[in-house]
Amino acid sequence: MFKDGAMGLPGPEVLDCAGMARADAFAVRQGVASLTLMERAGAGVAQAIMARWAPRPAAILCGPGNNGGDGYVVARLLAEQGWAVDVFSLGDTAALKGDAAHMARLWTGAVQPLDSFKAERFALVVDALFGSGLSRPLEGVALEASRSLAASDCAVVAVDVPSGAHGDYGAVEGLCVEADLTVTFHRLKAAHLFHPARPACGEIIVVDIGIPAAWREDTGALPEIVQLQRVTLPDAAHDSGAHKHGKGRLCVLAGPPGATGAARLSAMAGLKAGAGLVTLLCPPASLMEVASASLAVMTKSIREEDFADTLRLHRASALVIGPGAGLNETLKARVLAALATGIQSVLDADALSVFANDPKALFAALHERAVLTPHAGEFARLFPDIAGRPRSRPIEAVQEAARRAGAIVLLKGPATLIAHPDGRAAVNVHASGRLATAGSGDVLAGVIGALMAQGVAPFEAARSAAFLHGEAGYHLPPGGTAEDLLDVLPAALESLGREQARLAALARLKR
Repeated sequence: MFKDGAMGLPGPEVLDCAGMARADAFAVRQGVASLTLMERAGAGVAQAIMARWAPRPAAILCGPGNNGGDGYVVARLLAEQGWAVDVFSLGDTAALKGDAAHMARLWTGAVQPLDSFKAERFALVVDALFGSGLSRPLEGVALEASRSLAASDCAVVAVDVPSGAHGDYGAVEGLCVEADLTVTFHRLKAAHLFHPARPACGEIIVVDIGIPAAWREDTGALPEIVQLQRVTLPDAAHDSGAHKHGKGRLCVLAGPPGATGAARLSAMAGLKAGAGLVTLLCPPASLMEVASASLAVMTKSIREEDFADTLRLHRASALVIGPGAGLNETLKARVLAALATGIQSVLDADALSVFANDPKALFAALHERAVLTPHAGEFARLFPDIAGRPRSRPIEAVQEAARRAGAIVLLKGPATLIAHPDGRAAVNVHASGRLATAGSGDVLAGVIGALMAQGVAPFEAARSAAFLHGEAGYHLPPGGTAEDLLDVLPAALESLGREQARLAALARLKR
């Protein structure tokens, strides 16, 4: 879905509208004319169009700001290549200012009012009305133009962000232009990553418009999109001296009889992701059910003794606690006891929901070696004020949750967010929709636990596991279940390892 533009390779950072404005301003201070930035942006859009479509009747819808200025550049460059181009303006072109006014003057063809636009007259339409800064629903003639687009079968290209979507929130209020291709500049924005705006973007490419590399000097730490080059995978080398205890000891807490499936998925995922030894800690009544379900996962019956002593007895390197564990006081006590030991822990499912009425008790016990893995409902139960805010910025919301909890928070979704209490944040968009199946999150919890057991730092383990889990989703067949996900994890590891090796070899050649 995401591709690099032909003019250069973008970095992994995610920028908000204000950050993009600062990057533009930095470029201008470094001597890059703002008109040059706009020309490059429009050229990137025009090149992307011509790479995908042969010349055809095209309409360019230009708004009253710089997004409209980009549109005038697109119109001029397509016309120079023999395209039949009509330009429609939202408002009087005489009211345009700055660079947009200059680019409008360079367009020598006619400019028609937007209220005369009829999508059925064209085979391709460029939406250059508003871009990423729109803060209100579409209205008036812009709304009517969008309705005309929605009723047509023409190809649609959005400049920066489809009109109707907010760049910073991924929010859509009312009607949003549904694009086949979105061309953005310099870096991705939230609207390209998060629902409901993300599906409206279609294919997304990022064009390098020549902002000098030192632009980061004007910013703090920025959220990053997880990329394979930054993913830590289990060592795939055939080390003849390797020993199971040297690859980490992962413990997973199982639940009552009839509810052990989730924990068993986590445990098997831990093994498949490289943990040397995985033990399911079971209530006595569940031991037979669990022990008969797997040949490779070890099992241990535990009673009401101190859970911390149990973890020490098993010399656990990491713990997964919560999947199918049951919402009861025993689980709450075990979570708090485990956290008190300082063990690396993945808290999932019931281990989160059991604190819904007293999240402060959980937060007081958490530490930076713990990873919380809520889905949206569990996140709302632990952080109701954050989740309930209208127009909340997704990345900032998870960063705030991590600071409050004092632990790493991984919010599962079509775009998975990972945040550290120190402010670091990452977004994983490398994932298949086939992961939307019961038990998929239990597998993810096991993979995180396995990476931590093997010595990967918790934040890096969470972001790497999200990427690996997403890759496994691409290996799932139609109708694949969480059990099938376990079966394809080794193939996903193998394919990612090969690709990492290839990228590393290319990087060495470039030195």
